[in-house]
Amino acid sequence: MTSDALEARELPSLHGVRCLMSAYIVVLAGFGVVVLLTAWLPMVLKELPLSLPIFCVGLGALIFAIPDVPGVIPHPSEELSLVERLSELVVIISLMGAGLKIDRPFGWKRWRLTWRLLGISMPLTILGLAWLGQSLLGLSLAAAILLAGALAPTDPVLASDVQVGPPGGGQEDEVRFTLTSEAGLNDGLAFPFILLAISFAHEVSTTSAAEWFVYAVIWKIGAGAAMGFMVGRVLGWLTFHLPNRAKLSRTGSGFVALGITCLAYGMTEMVKGYGFLAVFVAALALRATKREDAYHEKLHDFAEELERLLMMVLLVLLGGTMTGGQLFRALSWEAAAFGLLALFVIRPLAGWIGLIGTDPPPGEKLAISFFGIRGIGSIYYLAYALNHEEFDNADVLWSTAGFIILVSIVLHGITVTPVMRRLDHQRKLAAEA
Repeated sequence: MTSDALEARELPSLHGVRCLMSAYIVVLAGFGVVVLLTAWLPMVLKELPLSLPIFCVGLGALIFAIPDVPGVIPHPSEELSLVERLSELVVIISLMGAGLKIDRPFGWKRWRLTWRLLGISMPLTILGLAWLGQSLLGLSLAAAILLAGALAPTDPVLASDVQVGPPGGGQEDEVRFTLTSEAGLNDGLAFPFILLAISFAHEVSTTSAAEWFVYAVIWKIGAGAAMGFMVGRVLGWLTFHLPNRAKLSRTGSGFVALGITCLAYGMTEMVKGYGFLAVFVAALALRATKREDAYHEKLHDFAEELERLLMMVLLVLLGGTMTGGQLFRALSWEAAAFGLLALFVIRPLAGWIGLIGTDPPPGEKLAISFFGIRGIGSIYYLAYALNHEEFDNADVLWSTAGFIILVSIVLHGITVTPVMRRLDHQRKLAAEA
């Protein structure tokens, strides 16, 4: 065989290698940009009515709208396992950070607003969204419950702008504390409704409902809370109460937070409990072992930095699916109306009803009810359910959820800074009066 023939034979494979390398280099350079923006953007955007998530989604939408970008981004339904695992990782890390930053001791009276949102507002939100899904979108009962359950929990990742400050930071007014604690707990407590949707997709009966209640509500919630408490207390004792020469907090390593997160989540999932719930409870239990120790701040700071980096990557990809992955290919006016009603009517009304008879001023109640931010948790729940069971109108579910997440990111991202600043000013004036 001549050298010309050999060269012609090798050209296609060489071309493939060059394309692969080109895509890799583009991705590597893009990741470098994301890392730098993760560090710099929060300072730039701090005083502006513009949030980091808005920028990330916009950046992803812009990049993947370019036709010649190597490796066209797929629709989420084409990579369910990848979407599920990536969003799962971001959520559990954010839950650890949320739990570590809460200064207020756990208790019934101290957390009274949180219990009202979880026990009254979230079920009302799910009920309202499920009814709307059937009546407006024409979804089956199982698909309507799935969409409602996925959209019910407030997001611990995107809600960072309305959460309390770092451990010992003192920024723990009722609005910030309630939204932080709600986001920490309702990601785990919404899971039973996702499992109910999966159960109803297979069979709708009183038997399946009874089995669901015993397993998905009683066992999995109990196992999640118990495992989280045990892991948090044991690791807290090892970290803070060993003899001084062996005291593990002396390491000063913030990445221990990642180990605690993965251990609590993994052990709980092994016993079929809710890992999301366990991670948040473990963080609270760890914090309670020695609440004032400065090491908590290092753990929180590492978790927050890692969360922000992963969040930016995921939101850039989410923006890419909107322009390059046809995320909105099943979006209709009914789906858009569903989204607007969910954000402007269902959640605020359910939140307000849940807070009736409580102490906060009307402005603070309105803020708590309004800032029910939807985001990464909703993506995880949809990917999880669709990866475990077939549902009708899956594209409608993705398009509707994507629209709600986009509007929530923009709406809440623009309004959170001026609203929280105004509430802080009113609170200061009331304290001085």
